[in-house]
Amino acid sequence: MSFNKFLKSLFGDKSKRDMRLIQPLVEKVKEAYPEIEKLSNDELRAKSKEIQAYVQDAAKPYKEKIAELRAKIEDTPIDEREPIFNEIDKQDKEMLEALEKALNDVMPVAFSIIKDTARRFTQNADTVVTATDFDRELAANPKNDFITIDGDKAIYHNEWTAGGNKIHWDMIHYDVQLFGGIALHQGKIAEMATGEGKTLVATLPVFLNALTGNGVHMVTVNDYLAKRDSEWMGPLYEFHGLSVDCIDKHQPNSQERRKAYQADITFGTNNEFGFDYLRDNMALSPDDLVQRRHNFAIVDEVDSVLIDDARTPLIISGPVPKGENQMYEEYQPLVEKLYEVQRKQATELLADARQKINAGRQETNKNKAQQLLEEGFLSLYRSFKALPKNKALIKYLSEEGIKSGMQKTEEIYMENNNRRMPEAVAPLYFVVDEKLNSADLTDKGVDWLANEVHDKDLFVLPDIASQLSSLENEKSLSDQERLDKKDDLLSHYAVQSDRVHTLQQLLKAYTMFNKDDEYVVIDGEVKIVDEQTGRIMEGRRWSDGLHQAIEAKEHVKVEAATQTFATITLQNYFRMYHKLAGMTGTASTEAGEFWDIYKLDVVEIPTNRPIARKDLEDRVYKTQREKYAAVIEEVEEMRVAGRPCLVGTTSVEISELLSRMLTMRKIPHHVLNAKLHQKEAMIVAEAGKSTMGQVYITSDGKAFTDKPSAVRYQDALIKAADENKKGSDHALAGKSAESLIHNEERLLGAVTIATNMAGRGTDIKLTPDVKTAGGLAIIGTTRHESRRVDRQLRGRAGRQGDPGSSVFYVSLEDELMRKFGSERIARVMDRLGFEDGERIESPMISKSIERAQKKVEENNFGIRKNLLEYDDVMNKQRTVIYEKRRHALMGERIGMDIANIIWDRVLSIIEKNDFEGCKESFLQVLSMEVPFTEEEFENSDRGELEERAFQDAMAAFKRKTDRIQSEAFPVIKDVYENQGSIYQFILIPITDGRHVVQLRVNLKEAYETEAKNIVKEFEKFVVLHIIDDDWKENLRQLDELRHSVQNASYEQKDPLLVFKLESAKLWDSMIDDMNDRIASFLMRGQIPVQQQQAPVQEAAPVEHQQRYNEQKVNFDEMERTQRRAAMQDTREGAQQQKHMPIIREKMPRPNDPCPCGSGKKFKNCHGRGLR
Repeated sequence: MSFNKFLKSLFGDKSKRDMRLIQPLVEKVKEAYPEIEKLSNDELRAKSKEIQAYVQDAAKPYKEKIAELRAKIEDTPIDEREPIFNEIDKQDKEMLEALEKALNDVMPVAFSIIKDTARRFTQNADTVVTATDFDRELAANPKNDFITIDGDKAIYHNEWTAGGNKIHWDMIHYDVQLFGGIALHQGKIAEMATGEGKTLVATLPVFLNALTGNGVHMVTVNDYLAKRDSEWMGPLYEFHGLSVDCIDKHQPNSQERRKAYQADITFGTNNEFGFDYLRDNMALSPDDLVQRRHNFAIVDEVDSVLIDDARTPLIISGPVPKGENQMYEEYQPLVEKLYEVQRKQATELLADARQKINAGRQETNKNKAQQLLEEGFLSLYRSFKALPKNKALIKYLSEEGIKSGMQKTEEIYMENNNRRMPEAVAPLYFVVDEKLNSADLTDKGVDWLANEVHDKDLFVLPDIASQLSSLENEKSLSDQERLDKKDDLLSHYAVQSDRVHTLQQLLKAYTMFNKDDEYVVIDGEVKIVDEQTGRIMEGRRWSDGLHQAIEAKEHVKVEAATQTFATITLQNYFRMYHKLAGMTGTASTEAGEFWDIYKLDVVEIPTNRPIARKDLEDRVYKTQREKYAAVIEEVEEMRVAGRPCLVGTTSVEISELLSRMLTMRKIPHHVLNAKLHQKEAMIVAEAGKSTMGQVYITSDGKAFTDKPSAVRYQDALIKAADENKKGSDHALAGKSAESLIHNEERLLGAVTIATNMAGRGTDIKLTPDVKTAGGLAIIGTTRHESRRVDRQLRGRAGRQGDPGSSVFYVSLEDELMRKFGSERIARVMDRLGFEDGERIESPMISKSIERAQKKVEENNFGIRKNLLEYDDVMNKQRTVIYEKRRHALMGERIGMDIANIIWDRVLSIIEKNDFEGCKESFLQVLSMEVPFTEEEFENSDRGELEERAFQDAMAAFKRKTDRIQSEAFPVIKDVYENQGSIYQFILIPITDGRHVVQLRVNLKEAYETEAKNIVKEFEKFVVLHIIDDDWKENLRQLDELRHSVQNASYEQKDPLLVFKLESAKLWDSMIDDMNDRIASFLMRGQIPVQQQQAPVQEAAPVEHQQRYNEQKVNFDEMERTQRRAAMQDTREGAQQQKHMPIIREKMPRPNDPCPCGSGKKFKNCHGRGLR
């Protein structure tokens, strides 16, 4: 007995302990259910209203207290408001705790109500209740075919349309689903096998938590599932008066989407929830907000969303000036030429390796043989480091003893911390490392580039630290000259860094990213393929210029660089929820990561029926060709046995290869990959069926679906008999194949090729004939890097106790095996002398492959964790900025924030300046005289000076705002009383003496508040626009910093540590600049004198007319650009701008004028080094 098994025997495993904790709660639900079952339909609905009132009453005392506190804010001096806001936050937190307690109290009854509603829908074609206004509102929508009104009765039918198909409700929750529902309500991840009804399980906690009225978000991985599930499960909730909507059905920023968020239950995709959060934090008016507080979310396929996509940032961006000025197209021909040079070299090295290794094996002289083998394996290793994805190399490595020999050579050169590695890679132009996903130039590569462009320093980063140090030590320079030279050095370094970065990204594009594998090209656009699901990731782009590099490689339009307006990763978005839960078929392999990052516990829920699926050992072949041939044979065998097959692949390329092979065998099939993902629901629905068809049966009983294959096989049997081979049927000797073959009608299983987990969320349901034949056959064509994805593929078979089987086909040429495959497998196959086409099948092999997968998972987790460390830095800054922004937008706490800004400026001025500096800074920033004498500055306590200066500054600010109010109100009063019926919004001009902005103000509100709201709108306008401007600039600088710090590793520094230190400096600088600009504008704000008698202007409803000149940014243009960016439709399948492929014109001749218009000859400008 192993140590782990011994511990389990003592303490039990985690799954059993979890079930023991949940079991008492399940028993409470079962106790409550009989009473609920006895209720009439109207009594059942009344019961749901009763528990809803109980839950919401728990929050009432806290809401009343919060309302009472908020009423005091306006009458409380600004510097005394902080305790009120702290108390509001405390009451809000206690309210959430009280609601959670109330939910736990009513949980058994709520679960019983939703379960019995499902039973009534299943057992009755019509469920009749007394109609309410809500029922009538539902019935008024023709799309709601689940309800009709007959007089004072509402009739809920058990057939309705969901996802474009008619469905018949026939589901009732069983006990293990209660376990899953409780786990989700507790804010955990419920791991449930495929077919266990996760969508139905979610109805339990969704209904329960929706009773609070705070909203529940049901998150799915694609828009089809979001729309389908909202329509499928919606009637269950709406029967009890809860509103349901789906954000993916509505345009961003629309009134319909805003209404969808106000629903009790909101369905949507992870991306759209995240994008709406970003849009809300770009809003310039509270009316633009769509989301409310992040209360409770259940994430379906939580592993895909919170693990696979966790590090993918959601970005809303817009154009930047000169964003088209990039170097990717300029240097693409050069990198392509370099790639071809190394590809040719890699082929020559491989040929040299083959020749020397073969010669060494045949050489009788031991010393000479050893020398030849060493040289041969070194050439082989160099070929591997040059282009590890070379197919000829991969095939050669699968031969006996070759891979193990190369690994020994690698170990020699990696000894003593890679001391001899430069010697090994010296002949190469660049080195590719698959594990690190990198491609780096060697010294030879740098020299080759220098020779091509006739500039030895063009692709070399200068030693900026040494240059700056030398500059500081030059005593002969004046301060201005030193600054000018420093600017020149930094500018040159930035250009060189950009050029080197462009080169590195182009190298990665050519060596690490393959078309139809990591990406596809559709309509002249490069689109990323999700490695987990095989779906096209619409709108996603690789960062750091990699996407532009691949566009240049594929000769399509290279998109211009964009400016980030707002960004967040899914990880940081979902961590904002008060309570988060998830469900999936496979989460246990990432349980540690879920807990570390999200504090989410994984609970394994037992299946309703025992799993009858047979999971076979992996079948390992030497080469991919042998493996794919065996896969086709397995598909044929399963098909003629009447069993449908789901063939899982890891790339579009493999899907299309297998499709061609099946077509040659005349085997009908469906292909589900990134190019055909729109059809996935239809294809998956057909994947579990079988149809009658003709088969050809040979003399030994083997069946084929095409006659030529049957004839070839029969001929082979006859030939074996003619040659009297052992085991052959001698009765076949001399006979004709045609005479021995007969045909018959049989059930033939459907064949579906699916890229990884395409089609998740749609069950493959088997017909009775298929179950009798043995169920669905899962055939994996390779092991994925993640065990979780393999388990997901296996899980498609064996739902609800159905029969089925799963098997994976592996070759030693597969990427996983090449990267991390156990050397023992290669040695075992070599030692046993396996012939071509033979396979090895053993538990030891399967375990060895799983160990390789664990290595990759650990590596990937490390990469994810490192990337998330960078994002955490930005997230901390984002949290502060968005909080400040929300305070300004809503207006409630803006007064306190402005007071803090003025206090910060006072402290900064006094602490950083002498008296003369204070005088200048007080005038410049706070537009006031210094409030103390030089003697007081020198002799008084700084704390007292700061407090006095702050009080004077606040008094000056109040005088400014009071003046704006007093000057504006007479005009407002006159316009409202005489023209109030004409205008709803008017424009109020405000200036700081240099710039004029136009405030869009509600006329009626301005009149009722005696122009107080004008001051509030002025404060909001200034704070919002300056925050947005500085934050965008900070995001740009962080992007540049993140790119540039990677070079710190060459100086033996930790790039992450450098990033954290430098980003803190950027943050301090941004906050200083932001506070300076806000304080300066607010303290100077006034209504222009010449405008006081100007005619009233009506404000346009959308387009704002303000102009803001001579500032860091034009506020009017910034607002328009920001609105356009926020209005982008990010939904799946939304109409995207189509780009036609670029047809490159003939390249100019060397002495022709350069097309760029510089006036230089082409060979001396953009054509330098390209001929």
